Amino acid sequence: MEMRFEGRIWKLGDDIDTDIIMPTQWLTLDTMDEVKKHAFEPLRPELAAAIRPGDIIVAGHNFGCGSSREQAPEALSALKIRCIIAKSFARIFFRNAINNGLLLIECNELADHVVEGDVVTVEINRYVSCHGKKYDIPHIPDNIFQIIEDGGLVKSMQKRNGIIKG
Repeated sequence: MEMRFEGRIWKLGDDIDTDIIMPTQWLTLDTMDEVKKHAFEPLRPELAAAIRPGDIIVAGHNFGCGSSREQAPEALSALKIRCIIAKSFARIFFRNAINNGLLLIECNELADHVVEGDVVTVEINRYVSCHGKKYDIPHIPDNIFQIIEDGGLVKSMQKRNGIIKG
């Protein structure tokens, strides 16, 4: 995983729950490629089709609240969201995201100073910046960073156990 990267922002608000991220009526589709097309449909039906690989979601408090459905972070990974930067995350979503190789960064200030379409720069374990202003972010522990870098928990364990090559 790159230690520094940029991405276009898609801005969302507070309390974006897993029913909004991945509505239940689409969970029975055969593939994640089909499922991901319906991400955020109750809130913004056009969003999944507009997201491009490397884009970044910036949100408010409590992102990923609601049920513990793993398909929510899995769909975001399938959309190739580079990371999600939010004021806070629901704990179960946070863990499910790591298990799916999705980088989450808590930053209490960024969402208040950016608009959709802005480009944000992320310097892992240092800061995020936009419009020339830097915002502090917490350190990602090495073991968590390794899981994310490997593409998720299963891939990380397979790599660690020599089942797949790194």
